[in-house]
Amino acid sequence: MAEATCRRELDLEIPAEEVQKATERVAKEFARVARVPGFRPGKAPVQLIRRRFGEEIKSEVAQSLVPERIERALAENKLSPVTQPRVEHVDFAENGPLKFHAVFEVLPEFDLQQYRDLEVEVEARDISDADVDKAVEEMRERAAAFAPVEGRAAENGDYVQIKLAGTPAGGGDVLQASSVLCHLGSEETIEAFSENLRGVSMGERKRFDVQYPTDYPDAKLAGKTFHYSVEVLGIKTKKLPELNDEFAKDVSEAPTLEELRARVRKNLEAAREAQQKQLSRDKVLAEIVKAHEFPVPEALVERQMDARLERVVRSLAAQGVDPRAVNVDWVSLRQRQRQRAIEDVKAEILLDRIAAAESIEVSEEELSRELGRLAEQTGDSAAALRARLTKEGALDTMRSKVRSGKALDWLLQNSRVHSVVARK
Repeated sequence: MAEATCRRELDLEIPAEEVQKATERVAKEFARVARVPGFRPGKAPVQLIRRRFGEEIKSEVAQSLVPERIERALAENKLSPVTQPRVEHVDFAENGPLKFHAVFEVLPEFDLQQYRDLEVEVEARDISDADVDKAVEEMRERAAAFAPVEGRAAENGDYVQIKLAGTPAGGGDVLQASSVLCHLGSEETIEAFSENLRGVSMGERKRFDVQYPTDYPDAKLAGKTFHYSVEVLGIKTKKLPELNDEFAKDVSEAPTLEELRARVRKNLEAAREAQQKQLSRDKVLAEIVKAHEFPVPEALVERQMDARLERVVRSLAAQGVDPRAVNVDWVSLRQRQRQRAIEDVKAEILLDRIAAAESIEVSEEELSRELGRLAEQTGDSAAALRARLTKEGALDTMRSKVRSGKALDWLLQNSRVHSVVARK
């Protein structure tokens, strides 16, 4: 039966004789290089050196003996730590043994439950003409051009370009923007802006108040009232291109609109298949995790929580958002990742055990292929990437990830995945 925790503790002792030999060796080394007033370099008596540099010598002795003793104890107890052992309660009396307490975590011990021939359901959905229409319309929106409105006031559907300054009721920091584009009457535009900008003309100035709802996404604005002063810089209308063969040539390499629609359908079907395969992998893995109950090393959970938070930060940065400027409680956000992080760690441990049980390994060719794929993303050469990962000690981590991916593919191939019609 698996223990309730992966934490292990060892009380260890290095015999006095071994400590004394190491102390004499380190003291002689200190005597060889130490500079002591009244003595030429290397000529000070060892006993004087031991008195003068006693603490430094003890520290050096401990650093030389403790790791070796821990390594021997781990081998004797057949333990493989997943974290660097932490040394506590060091008792190092002169002429006596060196006693200390080592704390570390190990992978859990458990029996693999049924993992072959699993059965999962995945929703299947055909790509419809409406899906193709929507994708083509999105392409049309992206290809749209803005044209200035002349000879009339702003109306629903127009884009009003404004310069604004907003002061919160009761005082506070002024909200300023030199150019904001408001789409009048659209869902993404706050109604108060549409109401007050409807009917404005080029160069007009207006003042109005906006009461933000309490659930507004930006915490700096949520539930507050702002007094706005705006200047209309321009009024524009969006001109959508006509859906014809010329449009198809402008937005793609397709010669006709019919061919563009065919290519869009093919891309949507490929994306759907990839999504369904990933969903199948996720469901199979979830079934495996659900079937096993065992503790996980806290250090690995903490590492996974950090990795999840890092992905959030990278995602914000990729969208051009400075994570430091976002009003987010990062501590709470990290803590909310805990349960998912535990499941991630359990999944990795299980995939490693299944890979071992099924003799799944990673060849050099497979590792090189993965290095090449990553090198394309980073702009490095595969050789440079391999050298950097080797230097950082991360090549084995990459090999382990590739092995886990192979194990998950094996699980999927040896499971029964049923497609069910998606509910509409």
